[in-house]
Amino acid sequence: MAGSFRTKALAALVLLLAVGPAIAQEPAYVRFTHAASQAVRGSVRLPGTMESRVASVVAGESAGLVTAVEVQEGDPVERGQPLAYLRKSYYEAQLRAAKGLLKEAQARLDLAESKLRRAVELFADEIVSQEEVDDAYSEHTAWQGRDDQSRAEIERLGLILEHCTIRAPFAGVVVRKRTDVGQWIVLGGAVVEMVALHDLLMRVEVPERYFPLVEPGIEAAITFEALPGAPTRGIVERVVPRADPQARSFPVLIGVSNPDGRIGIGMLGEVALPVGATVEALVVPKDAVIRDGANEMLFRIKDDETVEAVPIVSGPGTGSWVTVEGPLAAGERVVTRGNERLRPGQSVRSELLEYALP
Repeated sequence: MAGSFRTKALAALVLLLAVGPAIAQEPAYVRFTHAASQAVRGSVRLPGTMESRVASVVAGESAGLVTAVEVQEGDPVERGQPLAYLRKSYYEAQLRAAKGLLKEAQARLDLAESKLRRAVELFADEIVSQEEVDDAYSEHTAWQGRDDQSRAEIERLGLILEHCTIRAPFAGVVVRKRTDVGQWIVLGGAVVEMVALHDLLMRVEVPERYFPLVEPGIEAAITFEALPGAPTRGIVERVVPRADPQARSFPVLIGVSNPDGRIGIGMLGEVALPVGATVEALVVPKDAVIRDGANEMLFRIKDDETVEAVPIVSGPGTGSWVTVEGPLAAGERVVTRGNERLRPGQSVRSELLEYALP
């Protein structure tokens, strides 16, 4: 870790020099918290691959000719948004026929019901036989069945027509288009492939020796070489207790929030997992850390009530705190509110802001 800190600290000097000296002005109001020494677990850094929590090949629930495709690869879509349309004319004709048969069945049913009622009355007066009553009852039952059948057919065709508009089953991004205008899709045929981007999973293969030390609920720090911005935090959700027979490693799935959609599916990252023995480490609130690309720093309040920029390297988080390495000591005041507008050497008026230690 020490070598990693020296490398990043040198890079952070560029940031500090770019900030430049403070311009004479009124003291800035800030809030501070004391850096603390805290017992934290050691960490191991492992490569991981980003996966979507929800990925789907969206299929058509009706067969038909594609008349329009409303999306292209890379398009974001909301849940329920139309993706494609199928030709409806054939099903609409069937629906009209089914409605006609229903009208006939209803008329026949009304007549059969009247005949049955009359037959029962005449049987009571001993004018007709039991056999004639049974015939009237059978005819009524048959037309009742035809009525029910016609209504079910109308409902079925209504669902088919509704499914001629193929909609997104969840909010996400179209990653592949599987059909186009003029193509015929069968029932269950693929239309597009979609992934959800706002809620992701990082898959990490954890070596066997670390398997007993990883538990659901622990927080992990994730960095991406392709995204040199602020590190991402994730929570271990599942530890799969089955090792790869060749690598002897166990899959660990870490939940990652991706509200701005910057993290792509399949992106590689480095995960810092808290494992191993508990050691004393320097911690500061996460709010104190300022990042510019891969460089990190914080502002320390000196005895003369001016601020000094301190290059640091952050490590695993623990609650609202994060471990750091750098020229900083426990008990020193670090700015946690108002630090985004400070410049080195600037005078400040400070007020304590307490953070509950983890």
